[in-house]
Amino acid sequence: MNEIVVLSGKGGTGKTMLSASFATLEKNMVVADCDVDAANLYLILQPKNEIEEVYVSGHRAQIDYSKCTHCGICADHCRFEAISTINGKVIISETSCDGCKLCSRVCPVGAIDMLPNDKSRWYAGAYRNGQMVHARLAPGEENSGKLVNVVRNYAKKLADETNAKTIIIDGPPGTGCPVVSSLTGVKKVILVTEPSKSGFHDLKRIFELAESFNLKSSVVINKYDLNLDMSRKIEEWCKLFSIPVLGRLPFDKQIVEGMLHCKSIIEWQPSSVISQEIKNIWQTVNADQS
Repeated sequence: MNEIVVLSGKGGTGKTMLSASFATLEKNMVVADCDVDAANLYLILQPKNEIEEVYVSGHRAQIDYSKCTHCGICADHCRFEAISTINGKVIISETSCDGCKLCSRVCPVGAIDMLPNDKSRWYAGAYRNGQMVHARLAPGEENSGKLVNVVRNYAKKLADETNAKTIIIDGPPGTGCPVVSSLTGVKKVILVTEPSKSGFHDLKRIFELAESFNLKSSVVINKYDLNLDMSRKIEEWCKLFSIPVLGRLPFDKQIVEGMLHCKSIIEWQPSSVISQEIKNIWQTVNADQS
């Protein structure tokens, strides 16, 4: 099967819009929303969640003060400086605690319990063109890269079960750990940018990351007509590094209108200029994989 990841160096470039459009172009698709910190593709695709699973992102330390003698041994051993003594009382900072469990092991009276961070969830189910897997990392919980792997692995399982040929991965913005997890082992990387200084700058960063994995990237310039001069500079840079520019998408207010009705632009305005351009991009992507 082919895994196609859609990425952007920054948020707001139109990455999810393009992913939703790809996901509604054909039947028997599998979609993985790997932007687990701020998932929103499900708002457009409206999957019927048939599976809801708990994701344990780690553990946090909690003191049982009925046992604690405030000896301070746990604070002496904590590498993350998450434990301190205030007015003779041992206090653990949840935001600093790494969940390594060392404090619970060295406590001589067994006064520290390790509680699971279990508020995060991942989901799977059918949407109108196939199957979708997505997740929600709860505020304050970590290991988003590991959660991305959970989402991707189950998407592969669904693709095998349904004989789907393609998995569309809507990756997170930026260049952090969840992006790395989204990139690993994919067949195709599509980088979505916009004609702004910040968009161009972050395009270069995400391209360098993909290059470090020896992955071939291509570029889509969204809202290209809002700044033709910057779009030209982006194209010149792409030419310099032999990066294919798959398409140039015009600014279209109907994209937002379609999203408000839980539809991609392909569904909302199938005959529009931008819809036709996205169809051409999809044909090119499929031709490159054949």
